[in-house]
Amino acid sequence: MTLTRDDVISVLGPVDDSLVAEILATGASLMELEQAWAWLNADAAQIDAHAPLPTGRAARLVDILSALDDEQ
Repeated sequence: MTLTRDDVISVLGPVDDSLVAEILATGASLMELEQAWAWLNADAAQIDAHAPLPTGRAARLVDILSALDDEQ
């Protein structure tokens, strides 16, 4: 299923339209966006112990969202 602007906002909250466009351009699914968001917001120990690094489109989303985090 195609990711929509509303899907992005439901996961990330209010965000800039350019970020929404960049995320939509990845072709990722809602599940991949949720996976990337969860991975970025997980406790470091949890990541080390249980969660493998995302791959594919979810990994690209992690990169996009990490850059956003760095800017803020």
